[in-house]
Amino acid sequence: MHVKKNLMVFYISAGILLLLVLFGVFVPDSLESVTANVQAFITDKFGWYYLILVSFIVIVNLYFLISPLGRIKLGKPDDKPEFSRPTWFAMLFSAGMGIGLVFWGAAEPVYHYAVGSPTGGEVGTDQAIRNAMRYTYFHWGIHAWAIYGIVALVLAYFIFRHGEPGLISATLKPILGEQTQKTTGKIIDILSVVATVIGVATTLGFGAVQINGGLSYLFGIPVSITIQFIIVAIVTVLFMISAWSGLGKGIKILSNANMILALILFLLTFFLGPSLFILNLFTNTLGSYLQNLPGMSLRIAPLNPEVREWINGWTIFYWAWWIAWAPFVGIFIARVSKGRTIREFVFGVLLVPSLIGFIWFSAFGGTAIMQEHNGVSKISELATEEALFGVFSNLPMGTLLSIIAILLICTFFITSADSGTYVLGMMTTNGSHHPGNKIKMIWGILLAAISLVLLYSGGLQALQNTMIAAALPFSVIMALMTFSLIKALQKEAKELGIGKIPKKKV
Repeated sequence: MHVKKNLMVFYISAGILLLLVLFGVFVPDSLESVTANVQAFITDKFGWYYLILVSFIVIVNLYFLISPLGRIKLGKPDDKPEFSRPTWFAMLFSAGMGIGLVFWGAAEPVYHYAVGSPTGGEVGTDQAIRNAMRYTYFHWGIHAWAIYGIVALVLAYFIFRHGEPGLISATLKPILGEQTQKTTGKIIDILSVVATVIGVATTLGFGAVQINGGLSYLFGIPVSITIQFIIVAIVTVLFMISAWSGLGKGIKILSNANMILALILFLLTFFLGPSLFILNLFTNTLGSYLQNLPGMSLRIAPLNPEVREWINGWTIFYWAWWIAWAPFVGIFIARVSKGRTIREFVFGVLLVPSLIGFIWFSAFGGTAIMQEHNGVSKISELATEEALFGVFSNLPMGTLLSIIAILLICTFFITSADSGTYVLGMMTTNGSHHPGNKIKMIWGILLAAISLVLLYSGGLQALQNTMIAAALPFSVIMALMTFSLIKALQKEAKELGIGKIPKKKV
């Protein structure tokens, strides 16, 4: 009976996703239109909800950073971290942002600068540069990592401190009680699996499109679904090999390789590009970002339809993307964070990756904006997936930079898919820390199939639409997880006497 219960989540979630694949194969136009309608409804009607929820999650994370609760360890008192700090940072960063940073590194800032202003102001001006960078920081900074961080923190706390299985449903025991082991718990796990698959498949789709864009820009290979199919097929074989070798070998090696390649690409771009401008832009934008953070966090523009449309298309899209990715990244970060204190965890997951992301966007976005601003090249007129390669074409050693970027996308692609199959295997085998290779292979094939179906049925737009739809139900689960953690920590703090003011001796 227990085995059947374990496999029920696997069979039902795999069945739902298989139906999505068949729907996309046989009626691709319908899939694109359905997802577009759902996406439009969600962003229009629930934008306020996403902004409030994510702002609340940021506040909760920051509270844990400064609270006495930060001393509590994610594990037993004598547990030690499994991975060194540099490897830990590399693993959580590779899983958490990876392909997205390379895909949007130049494209997003230059779009906000030259095409659509975040504030509805003029494009192409000095103020447009400041606005473009500030909102790029906003989308990829503390808010994004707070979403990942809260899910990872909840999971790590319940798995390693209380011995619960690695399931989303198990973290809700303080507020749902025994219901977590019944139908309610299974529904929560199924929704989490579906959100995870769509979030990871979307990112794999982005990766395939950008590899295709890079090959097109460099070698004239056409941008087509056929080429993208071949790319996904090759990368699927590679990440299956990595997944087979296990967490300690495959993902660890690839994560460290990612960071080395990313560092080489960043340093070359920094020194070959406008170095002083990048440093000044980073410093100025960091101050502006911190100064305007509360206002940006809750901005919905009810009286300005043009700005409201921009917020729906960018900010709400990103919050939905991070939420859809949160079960995957959360379980993965939790798995590699055993033995760290809550304070160290929040600092490592929230602040360090945000800062690295800011430096990254300053280098690639700043270089792209400078080329556009000075009339060197119209980067904003290139397809999104070609923007980065367009920037490199105007720098010395441009071809080498493009080749390194394609290699980096490939390794990020493999790491994301490899981590994804591990997490999905864990979620569908009652939280097993060592899911069988057969289960991982099935999820690997489904991930590849869904990313291809979404590309086939409507390209990048279909990817974005489907992800926003998948994120909504999981956002409710994420809010419940946050309250569950707060309740459990308050109880433990009381038992341990944490936060109590010692009585003075008379």
